[in-house]
Amino acid sequence: MNSNLNGILCVDKPAGFTSFDVIAKLRGILKMKRLGHAGTLDPMATGVLPVFVGYATKACGILPNEDKIYIAEFQLGKISDTQDSTGKILETHDFTGISKQDILDSVPTGEIMQIPPMYSAVSVNGKRLYELAREGKEIERQARPVSIKLVYCTGINPETGKGTLEIHCGKGTYVRTLIHDMGKTLGCGAVMTNLRRSYASGFALNSCYSLEQIQEFADKNNISKIIIPIEKAFSSLPVVNLNVKQTKLYRNGVKLDLSQFAINFKSQQYAVYGTDGFLGTALPDLEQNCLRIERNLCEPLHRNEV
Repeated sequence: MNSNLNGILCVDKPAGFTSFDVIAKLRGILKMKRLGHAGTLDPMATGVLPVFVGYATKACGILPNEDKIYIAEFQLGKISDTQDSTGKILETHDFTGISKQDILDSVPTGEIMQIPPMYSAVSVNGKRLYELAREGKEIERQARPVSIKLVYCTGINPETGKGTLEIHCGKGTYVRTLIHDMGKTLGCGAVMTNLRRSYASGFALNSCYSLEQIQEFADKNNISKIIIPIEKAFSSLPVVNLNVKQTKLYRNGVKLDLSQFAINFKSQQYAVYGTDGFLGTALPDLEQNCLRIERNLCEPLHRNEV
């Protein structure tokens, strides 16, 4: 029904839904199957979930900006098997005397190594960790590098042990693990009680719509009004502009000679624009002196245009 829809639909994910649940719901609303998302959210989490629609799904794995911002609420004095308040409480501890500064000092920033939680979608030997966890199994997990850019403690109640963190981080960061590790460093334990993502891959909450709002737009046949053009996700990249001949070659997968361009190419990703707008992304190969297509993200050519 909506084969002509292409771009990004930013969803404010509701609590209780997995990211896949959101995709399944949208397939019913949009009446189309070709959907993907960037940045998985746990069921208890809410907030920004960029959904890629139509041929824009090809962009999911090559986004230049994969930074995230989270507002995370926590409770000191508890340790759970899931590292959040939805799990079984394994231990309780006294948290008297812990200050806002103590909390900030206990959360590392920069490039750190983080061990994924057992209750996560990480796959080990073909099986998801959460599946093993539900069977009562715990296996050794390899620590993974993640980037914690900034952490603010926006509030802490010393009497209840409840507080809030704002966390700016890179992709693959488990916020509940960050809070769990914070509690371990403090010596009292901590669980995440609520999580809201306010920013992901260049998109903020003010660009998002609830599933109910999206359904209303669909009922009025106005979905195209809330679809963001795919080039918005690549607006931070340096640009290469192509002429008519170069546009045709690019769209047919032909590598372009770097000497054709008055650009001092570096080894990074470029946004490519042709005579008819945004085409996709390319990577300069300095050794071969050519511009290699990374991903063609424009509408496919019709036969009479080839």
